[in-house]
Amino acid sequence: MTISQFPIPAGGIPTGNTAGRPANPSIGDVYYNGELTILEIFDGTDFVACSAPPATPSIATPTDASTGDAYTSTAGKLSVVFTDGAGGGLVIQRNAFTTTEGHSAFSSGTTVTITGLTPGTSYTVFGNAQNNFGTTTNTPNAAAVTPTTSPQAPTIGTATASTSASEVTVTWTLQSDGGKNLSAITITPYLNGTTAETTRTAATTSSTSYTFTSGQLTGGSSYTFKVKTTNANGTSPESSASNSATMPKSVTVDYLVVAGGAGGGTVEGGGGGAGGLRSTVTASGRGSSVESALTIITGTNCTVTVGAGGNGASSQNNGADGSNSVFSTITSTGGGGGARGAAGGNEEGRNGGCGGGGGSSGGGNSKVGGTGTTGQGYDGGTGGNTDKGAGGGGGTGAAGANGSSSSYVGGAGGNGTAVSITGSSVTYGGGGGGGIFQNGTGGAGGTGGGGTASNSLSGSGGSGTANLGGGGAGGNYSSGTGGNGGKGVVILRWLTSAGSITVGAGLTADATGTDGSYSYKKFTDGSGNVSFS
Repeated sequence: MTISQFPIPAGGIPTGNTAGRPANPSIGDVYYNGELTILEIFDGTDFVACSAPPATPSIATPTDASTGDAYTSTAGKLSVVFTDGAGGGLVIQRNAFTTTEGHSAFSSGTTVTITGLTPGTSYTVFGNAQNNFGTTTNTPNAAAVTPTTSPQAPTIGTATASTSASEVTVTWTLQSDGGKNLSAITITPYLNGTTAETTRTAATTSSTSYTFTSGQLTGGSSYTFKVKTTNANGTSPESSASNSATMPKSVTVDYLVVAGGAGGGTVEGGGGGAGGLRSTVTASGRGSSVESALTIITGTNCTVTVGAGGNGASSQNNGADGSNSVFSTITSTGGGGGARGAAGGNEEGRNGGCGGGGGSSGGGNSKVGGTGTTGQGYDGGTGGNTDKGAGGGGGTGAAGANGSSSSYVGGAGGNGTAVSITGSSVTYGGGGGGGIFQNGTGGAGGTGGGGTASNSLSGSGGSGTANLGGGGAGGNYSSGTGGNGGKGVVILRWLTSAGSITVGAGLTADATGTDGSYSYKKFTDGSGNVSFS
C-alpha cells in the first residue's frame, strides 16, 4: 500500500502502512494506517489509535504499598504498575484486580493502588486497559504478593496491684501484627493517668503481661497503663488506658535471724550446736554470702519468732535441739543437741543449724558430730573413743573441734559469726564445748555465746548466752548435766525514711534504735506479728 499525498489531498485522509507515516506531522494530523487497519492521530510524540480499543498491557510484580501506614481494618495496599501494549487505541483507564476476595481498583495513570486488603494475606493480581472503544483482554496473573502494615494497637486488659509484693501487673491482648513479626511490645505507665513515665519492654514479642516492680514505679502512687507494638513497618497507636492501680508501698528490710542454741549432752557429753544464722548484713552462717533483703508491703503482717534454747541433758541423755527463729519467709534452724557419752554407747551429735558435738565413747567407736545446715552453720566435732573428751558443738563461723582420745580434753565449740546489723559488730552463734571423763580441760565455748565445759570430774556444762544463740557445753562424767542452749535473736533493719515498725502482742523487743540513716529493732523473746507503715 502506498502513502497518499500529505497534507490531506483532495481525495481524503492520507493512507499507508506503519513505516509510511508522515515524517513531520503536526499535532492533530490524522492518518489511516492500513497495515493496522486503524485511524491514527498524532499526539505530538507519536501516532496513536483514535478509533480502536487499547492494546493489551502488561504488569510487573505488584509491590507492598502499605508500609508505614497506621493499621486499620482496610489498610493493606498493593501497587500495580502497568506498561501499555504497542498499538491499539489511546488508553483512558487501567484496571487491576485480585484473584482472592475480588478486590479491584483503577487509574488513568500507569500505577494502580488496590486498597482494602487484609495484611498478611497473599494476593495474585491481573489487569486490563480500556478506552471509549473497548477493553483489552486480561493480562496474565502476576506473581503473588502479601501486603503488610504497621501492627494494630493491642487491646488493654487490667492493671492489678499485688497483695504480697511491691508490684503491679498489666495485661493486654495482641491484635494483628500487620503481616510482619512483631519486634517489640512496649508499656508506658501514666502517673495519675496523665504524666507518662519510663516505658518498659515486654520480655518477648508474644507476651501478654508485664509486671512493674519496686524501683520502676513510686510506692503509694496511682498509675494507668497503655501498650503499643512495633514491627519492621512501624509502631501501632497506643492502646486505650487501663484501669487505675496503686503501686503498693513497700519497705526493704535487712535481717539477722539466729535460732536457739542446743543443749549439751551428759557423761562426757558433746557440746550443743549453735543456732543457725542467716543475715543480709556483713556475713551469713557457714561462710555463706549475705542474703537478699526482703521487700515488705506496708500494712502486711509478718511473723517474728525468737527460737528458744534447747535444755541441757541430764540422766545420760542427748541435749535438746534449739528452736527455730523466723522472720517472714526466713527460717533459721535450731542447733543440734550434743550427744551423751558413755562406755559402749553409740549416740552421735544431732543435726541442726549447727551440728551437736559427738560424745566420748569407751569401748565403742568414736561418735561423730551432727551436721550443720548449708548457709547457716558448721558441723559438730567428733568425740574421742577412749572415754577422754567429747566433741565441741558446731558454730556459725567454724566447725566444733574433736575431743581427745588420748587425754582428758574436750573439743572446743566452733566460733560464731560477726554481724554489724546494729552498727556495732557482735558475734553470734558459738558452739558449746565438749565435756570430759576425768578432771582435765573441758572444751571452751566458741566465740559468740558458746558455753564452756567444766574441768572437774562431775562438773556441769556452761550454758549458751541468751540472744546470741550459743550452744550449751557438755556435762562431765559422772553426774554433770549439759548446759542449756542460748535463746536466739531476730534483728530487723530498714531505712528510717522508708517507714516505721509496729510490734504486735507476744513479742519482746528493745526500743527502736538508729544507726545513721537506718532504724533497727531487736527481738529477744516470743512470737508474734510485726508490720511496717
